[in-house]
Amino acid sequence: MEIKWVRTFIIAATYENFRKTSEELYLTQPAITKHIKNLEDSLMVKLFERNGKTVTLTSAGHHFLPYAKEIVSAYENGLGNFEAWKQGYQRKLVIASAPQIASSLLPVILSRFIREHPNIEVIINIVKSYEIAECIRSGLADLGLSRIKPSHENVFCRKIHEDRVVLVAPPDSSGDEEQTLTKYRVMTNNHPEYWDNLIKEIKSHYPFVRTMNVGQLEITKRFIESGLGVSYLPYTMVKTELQTKRLREVISEKIVEPTSSTYTIKKVDTQEANAFLQVLYEEIHTID
Repeated sequence: MEIKWVRTFIIAATYENFRKTSEELYLTQPAITKHIKNLEDSLMVKLFERNGKTVTLTSAGHHFLPYAKEIVSAYENGLGNFEAWKQGYQRKLVIASAPQIASSLLPVILSRFIREHPNIEVIINIVKSYEIAECIRSGLADLGLSRIKPSHENVFCRKIHEDRVVLVAPPDSSGDEEQTLTKYRVMTNNHPEYWDNLIKEIKSHYPFVRTMNVGQLEITKRFIESGLGVSYLPYTMVKTELQTKRLREVISEKIVEPTSSTYTIKKVDTQEANAFLQVLYEEIHTID
C-alpha cells in the first residue's frame, strides 16, 4: 500500500467524483482510477461502486475512510517529527499570532527565545485575532497572541500589554488634529479592537471627516507614508517609523485616544509555551 493511493482515496471519497479528484490533485483521471484500483487490490476489497461516470462509496469504503485519514495523519506527523529531529529539534511550539503582533512585538521576543532555546522548533501561524482562540481550543496551536480578548470557554487569557494609540500622518504633512483630519482620509479597520467606538468619537467632533477602509496594518502604514491618508495606530507598531521620521505623530486635542491590548491565550500548560511566555513577560515592557 502506498501513501499516495490513500491520499487519492480520501479526496475521491470526499467528492465521490474522479474528475474533481483529478483536478484537486493535478493528476489525470486514469491516474486516479489506477490509484484506487491499486488500493482496492492491496486491501482486497471494493471501495467504490462504479455506475458509468458516477462513483459512490461502498460500505467498506465508508468503514475504511476514518482509518485512511489516520494513516495519512500519522504518516505526515511522523515525517514532520523526523524532519525536526534531523534539524536538531527535540520539542515543538506552535504559536498563532495576530498579524499586528507578528509584525511588531514578536520579532524581538522570538529572536531571544530561539537564541535561548535552540532545541525547540517554533512554528508561527498568522491568524486573525478573532480566530486565534478557536485555534487554541481545537489544538491547532499551543499558544495564541491576540489583540482581542476571547469569549471562548476552556481557554485561559491574560492581558500582557496595553499600548497607547496615536494619530499618525505623512512625514511631510503639517497641521494640528483638526487640520489633519479634515485634509486627509482616515484609514479605518486596520485593527480589530477599537475602531467602532473611535470612529463615532471622531465624527462627533469632525462630522465631515472622510474614511477609507484599509484592513491591513502594514498596508495602512505604507499608504500614510505615501500621503494617501492618516490613521490611529498602536504606538509600538509605528515606533520605528516615527523615530526615523517616515511618519509624523499628530498630538490629540479633542479625540480621546484609545488603547490597544495584547493578550496571550492558551488551553493547557506546556514546558515550551511557558518558556516562551517567560521571555515574553520579561521583554514586553522594554518595547515601549
